[in-house]
Amino acid sequence: MKTQQQKFAERLRAAMEKAGYKAEAAVLEREFNQRYYGKGVTLHGVNKWLKGQAIPRLDKIEALAKWLCIPPEELTFGLEIKQQIKETRARWDDGIGYQEREVFEAFLALPAPQRKIVREVILTFSQAHKALLKAPGKK
Repeated sequence: MKTQQQKFAERLRAAMEKAGYKAEAAVLEREFNQRYYGKGVTLHGVNKWLKGQAIPRLDKIEALAKWLCIPPEELTFGLEIKQQIKETRARWDDGIGYQEREVFEAFLALPAPQRKIVREVILTFSQAHKALLKAPGKK
């Protein structure tokens, strides 16, 4: 399984190439330092970014994103997480009607101890339903 640093490196290299730059440390160092107004980065530092050994600080990610014309979250987290969040939201928006929303609102208005009890009841029903579906001959 790839580390976060390795995934970041892949996204950085791909973004550089898509923007028309070679994904090389010398190119990254030159172009980044021309656009970043803080303390510049070294060839060794950017090489670590490209090899998946380090991830830059947020201010440097923002500078990279502006330079490469991509959202910083795409560079940092990739497009997969954005799509997963969109699908989850769509599921909630499409799958929940007025009655369910009314129940959720009532649940949220309960004091914490009562919410805990309701949560336990719902989870118990859910587990029982799953067990029933797994039983031989049931679907």
